Amino acid sequence: MGFKKLFASMGVGSASVDTVLHEPNVVPGGIVQGEVRIEAGSVDQQIQGLSVGLQAKVEVETNDGEMKQNIEFGRQSLGGAFDLAADSSHTVPFQLEVPWETPVTMFLGQQLTGMNIGVTTELAIARAVDSTDLDPVNVHPLPAQQAILDAFGQLGFRFKSADMEKGRIRGTRQQLPFYQEIEFFAPQQYRGLTQVELSFVADGNEMDVVMEMDKKPGIFSGGTDSFRSFQVSQSQFQQTDWTAYINQWLTEVGGKRNWL
Repeated sequence: MGFKKLFASMGVGSASVDTVLHEPNVVPGGIVQGEVRIEAGSVDQQIQGLSVGLQAKVEVETNDGEMKQNIEFGRQSLGGAFDLAADSSHTVPFQLEVPWETPVTMFLGQQLTGMNIGVTTELAIARAVDSTDLDPVNVHPLPAQQAILDAFGQLGFRFKSADMEKGRIRGTRQQLPFYQEIEFFAPQQYRGLTQVELSFVADGNEMDVVMEMDKKPGIFSGGTDSFRSFQVSQSQFQQTDWTAYINQWLTEVGGKRNWL
């Protein structure tokens, strides 16, 4: 009996965890619903804690270059300690809030390459912690975000890539320790631009939209970056012609090359 308890704490004969999402498609500010199914092993065990959270794989700048790091956000406890009898099962439902700043992982119905966000589950048993694999979540744009993305499409921008970076965007309402960049190739009419990087930083009322525009090098100068930001109301965004608005901004910066 003593050996079985020891093995259980080391993962032999101990409980297993399976997290099931009822609906993997969400939007920022929404809720992920699901349940955690715990199957007991061959010995009685005390569950010391159970929690779920969202996790993102982000890029981190180091002295040796870039690396990937898993950052957890929005963790929620699913109750206190309880006893799990041998060969029994236990199901715990959950509702996990999705922060408003959560990066978008879907664009025009397709998964954005480089976006890796999901639900992770943590089970604490007898001084050991078991974390499950990531259960992917599909984060679709908010209506206001979709309006901005549609405007870029109508202006002829082509999607290049997307990533999540650890750090902060100055002058925004950012709360999470990382942010998303969606990169587009610039169309020919903006001959002074090579690409535009787009970031959203939202809350329940408004959203900061940040554009970083890469200007082409001139004859006597190198390429430069130009930043623009503006705010979008989550409830009144439809009152603005975003295609015309963004075109005006981009034309001012990228209407001609940076010759000097």
